[in-house]
Amino acid sequence: MHAVVTFTMNDQKQAFQGQNRIRIAISLFFFSHGLILSSWASRIPVIKTNLGISDAELGTLLLLMPVGQVSTMPLSARLINHFGSKNAIKYSFLLYPLILVIIGTATSYIQLAIALYFFGVVGNLSNIAVNTQGVELENILKKPMISSFHGTWSISGFIGALIGLLLLNLNQTPLIHFSVIFLLVVSIWIFNINFLLHVIPVKSVRKDRRSIFRYLDKTLIRLGLIGFLSMAIEGAMFDWSGVYFQDIVKAPEQLIILGYTSFVLMMATGRFLGDWLITKMGRKRLIQLCGILMSTGLIISVFYPTVVLCTIAFMVIGLGSSCSVPTVYGVAGKHKAISAGNSLTLISTIAFLGFLMGPPMIGFISDLFDLRYSYLCLSVFGIVMIFMAGRMDILDKEKAPIE
Repeated sequence: MHAVVTFTMNDQKQAFQGQNRIRIAISLFFFSHGLILSSWASRIPVIKTNLGISDAELGTLLLLMPVGQVSTMPLSARLINHFGSKNAIKYSFLLYPLILVIIGTATSYIQLAIALYFFGVVGNLSNIAVNTQGVELENILKKPMISSFHGTWSISGFIGALIGLLLLNLNQTPLIHFSVIFLLVVSIWIFNINFLLHVIPVKSVRKDRRSIFRYLDKTLIRLGLIGFLSMAIEGAMFDWSGVYFQDIVKAPEQLIILGYTSFVLMMATGRFLGDWLITKMGRKRLIQLCGILMSTGLIISVFYPTVVLCTIAFMVIGLGSSCSVPTVYGVAGKHKAISAGNSLTLISTIAFLGFLMGPPMIGFISDLFDLRYSYLCLSVFGIVMIFMAGRMDILDKEKAPIE
């Protein structure tokens, strides 16, 4: 059965006459999501040191975020399908920064573990809801734009890192830092929540209580795996780039953030070019290029761990990480048989699982061997992406509808 979406006359007028304001609002919620996550990532080395956590223990902690994500995935789908992505954003984007503040209050391993579990739960709901908004607007206007939304998310990662660096140099605690982020996100929420699209599938969730996993087909699984592999690398760069520059590159303290910053800047640049690149290269070639760039950058960083070469390598990885996930989301959101909420719940959860599982995997491998071996293992992910994309004909279609 095809998913049917209804709009009121006001919704249609808002979508077509006020599209710029809607697009700004959606972009700002993408920005907020990235700001919250990057703020946590920028403080991981400090929190790790303050609580005396080893690499393996940190890996275990970071694993609790994907556990929270997967354990509530069906619930997230039902909430978005029943109440709509706008209402999901309305509540999740107040809870998400609040849990960030709670993380800042953690004084023990157990407290931090509990907070990170719920951070993963609410972060997943926020991620699915805001991506659903982006795909809904893209489908209404019938032009690529999801990549630029993800570009805004990437910029927020850079700004989050700068805020973290500033407050760190001012000797402010993670609690003060996270409280500032909370106030910023709430301000964005106040001025933009009413401009989001209000879209709810006609098919009521109450009439269909079967598992969301019934929607999984080979195409969705493959798209999800491509997203998983790409976001595993992205997550590793977010959470471990500072540690890599500190422990492997031996960069001066003031340059530790250089690797993370260079990665995020180039990822944002690539995403703002992504919609244009899709029209020029096609989805398949673009994803394959992303895999080549990520693998190349990771290999350079492993064998040439100097400040200059690693900075260049992280820039290459950033370019490679830029377009694969937005491209996958855009294809999944055009599924003909199910709603954008369901398809994106499946795809984004599988993909974001990679983002959250990549960092703990790095921690475990690093604890057993060395952090460089972890990055070398990740380089294989990019190579696998190249071959997977090459076998997916759906990526060649202009509008990429999934039957």
